[in-house]
Amino acid sequence: MNIQKIIPTAKRILEQYSFCDACLGRLFSKKLNLKSNKKLGQKIKLQSNYEDDKCFICKNLMDNLKPYLELMLEKSSDYQYSTFVVGAILKPSIIDRDDFIRSKFKLKGIDSIKTDLTHELSNYFKRKTRKIIDPLDPELTLTVNTKEKSCEVRSKYLIFSSRYSKFKRGMPQKQKRCSNCNGKGCMECNMHGITSFDSVEGVFSKFLFEKFGGTFAKFTWIGGEDKNSLVYEPGRLFFVKLQNPNNRRIRIPSKIKQNSLLFTQTKIISDLPKQPVQFHSLIEMDITTNDALDPSNLKALKKLPKSTVIVYENSGKRSEKSVYSLKYKKIAKNNLRIFIDVDGGLPIKRFVDDSNVVPNLETLLNDKCKCKFFDFHKICLQ
Repeated sequence: MNIQKIIPTAKRILEQYSFCDACLGRLFSKKLNLKSNKKLGQKIKLQSNYEDDKCFICKNLMDNLKPYLELMLEKSSDYQYSTFVVGAILKPSIIDRDDFIRSKFKLKGIDSIKTDLTHELSNYFKRKTRKIIDPLDPELTLTVNTKEKSCEVRSKYLIFSSRYSKFKRGMPQKQKRCSNCNGKGCMECNMHGITSFDSVEGVFSKFLFEKFGGTFAKFTWIGGEDKNSLVYEPGRLFFVKLQNPNNRRIRIPSKIKQNSLLFTQTKIISDLPKQPVQFHSLIEMDITTNDALDPSNLKALKKLPKSTVIVYENSGKRSEKSVYSLKYKKIAKNNLRIFIDVDGGLPIKRFVDDSNVVPNLETLLNDKCKCKFFDFHKICLQ
């Protein structure tokens, strides 16, 4: 379409309202298949004998985007990223005036002022940073708020997979939540959701925060153990989703030694597993009994690899765990060392003496039993 065909409509609009070049050009650029709203607005004004005044829609916001660009550059300077997208929060009055003009003059199929604003800021930012605009899966999201004259920056999460081995008793797997926010993230815990780092979760979180920045680290555990359990190499698999990381391209050591913990096979992955990870564990259990061990009762243990352990929960849920192998060694007259290879998810302490686990060691040994400790020698994925 030739520009002359839209001049009559443009003149009629300009007789009643004032517009900046960007807002005026936006009303007609799609009809003419033109990309630059500002240049089109200038051409229309030249052919309409128009004198500039304050823009009815944006109040000349579109002519003063430099402060927002500088704010975007400042706020993004602490982040590593290759791709970005820009969003915007505008004053409701600006959006209302934009809708009013489009409705009054029956202007259909045109971009909103919000779309034009983000488009312009994206192009400015792209030229300054030489980064790539990616509206679908950006590594960095910048949200400009023209009402508060601010800019919020969020980076895309990173997902890690790793394995941990634990060589000292007394360290729990999970970290206690921040007492002030109950783990949601607040100023007191620096948005981490935790305030101390004395668990497997805490130690690895601290490593991530120091290397990659970020706020909250959400862990997905593949099984668990008692705080007094040892976990031998190659260790237990787990996943972590780190929110809002600052750094994305940090070299991760092949082995991360922290206190009595060893993290190996740590890497960044694209996504968390879609299905639950199935595994089985070779577990060493130290069992004591009230009375001396009866050889005839010990024979009952040999039948376990040919049977299934059934676990009943208070909720009514029922699960079955297969036993792949079982060996035992008598340490003293009432002390037994058991090595059992069993499906992941078997509650070990309940397997000793809970009547809702069938069979359990007390029924098999026909005696009161106590588990002094249980350690994980090998955790195998299925």
